[in-house]
Amino acid sequence: MDKVLIRQLRIDTVIGVYEWEKKIQQSLLLDLDMAWDNKPAAATDDYQYALCYETVSNRLTQLVTEHPIELIETVAERVADCLLQEFNVTWVKVVVMKLGAVATAASVGVEIERSR
Repeated sequence: MDKVLIRQLRIDTVIGVYEWEKKIQQSLLLDLDMAWDNKPAAATDDYQYALCYETVSNRLTQLVTEHPIELIETVAERVADCLLQEFNVTWVKVVVMKLGAVATAASVGVEIERSR
């Protein structure tokens, strides 16, 4: 399976269940593995057949920041759904890490895999 990868996409957003979290922005890091047939793009060296990293990154940033979200689990599901529906990938693995959520850990996170 071919994949397109995005690593450590940083999104600053309102995320959390506590009242104090709903008043600040916190950082999330997203790692994405997306099933994508890279053969047509490679064979033709034509951008129109590629999955555009910048377009994906910009859309996901918009998606995660447009409304406050409480759970990183919700972020992961929304991101996976967006990639499957809007970008027509057939399979995706989404890792969402929340920085500084636990004082004794660099980050905490969730990982999901979804397909159509």
